[in-house]
Amino acid sequence: MKIKLAISTCPNDTFIFEALVNKRLNAGGYKFDVTLADIQELNNLALSGEADMVKISYALYPLVSKEYQLLTAGSALGSGVGPLVVSKRKIYPDEVEHAKIAIPGKTTTANFLLSLAFPEATNKKVYLFSDIEEAVLQNEVDVGVLIHEGRFTYKQKGLFKVIDLGEFWEETTANPVPLGGIAIRRYLPEKVKRELNTLTRQSVEYAFANSRETMSFVKMHAQEMDEQVILSHIELYVNNFSIDLGERGKNTVRMMLEKSSNFEQYKGAELIEPFFVC
Repeated sequence: MKIKLAISTCPNDTFIFEALVNKRLNAGGYKFDVTLADIQELNNLALSGEADMVKISYALYPLVSKEYQLLTAGSALGSGVGPLVVSKRKIYPDEVEHAKIAIPGKTTTANFLLSLAFPEATNKKVYLFSDIEEAVLQNEVDVGVLIHEGRFTYKQKGLFKVIDLGEFWEETTANPVPLGGIAIRRYLPEKVKRELNTLTRQSVEYAFANSRETMSFVKMHAQEMDEQVILSHIELYVNNFSIDLGERGKNTVRMMLEKSSNFEQYKGAELIEPFFVC
């Protein structure tokens, strides 16, 4: 059975799926047609229903719940992993709502958390996530919301942290930050969904056990080629929640979905249970 799999080029996703993509696992009768793309492009693929398995921002899920469920393996979730708001000059959090802001996509978890922290901040412009640092440095925007490798490189580029949106979430909810997960077509046979969930978990476990083997594939697609940055990225974003969300992980995702009902872009979105593949 051919599965259209879409994941990001970021080190956490390429690390997680390297074994599956490069056929290091016995995938049974499954063959994977792989697309690698930016997170906003992946969210768009889910919105259009073009992928069978796709990495999405958890904040997108209310808009695709009718068509997709969530795997319990393959997630990016944890503590100290949230997006950062940065600026070229030192500014204070209470200035953010009046600033021109670069975001990595309207349906990203980064924008969701920004809206949660600064509901009055509406002057936003979408950039490719890897271009946001430069947009701030070139004064195209006042502040930028950084995800992925930008968390490790902004200081050396002369940028200042305004607020850590992950810390904001953790302090206000006492839960880890749910960034993104793997969505799978809801109407695939239950057996297929369970088997693909198991293969994803096995791919994560293989990566942990054979990390050196995965690095050439990870480096090939990384935006930031410095190996220490890549390793720091993987260490931060790939953890036990990536193997299995468990009840704590599921609960924090549910909390985010509940909070989404407060935002205009989710009005009319119908959340379909069950959210997670059993």
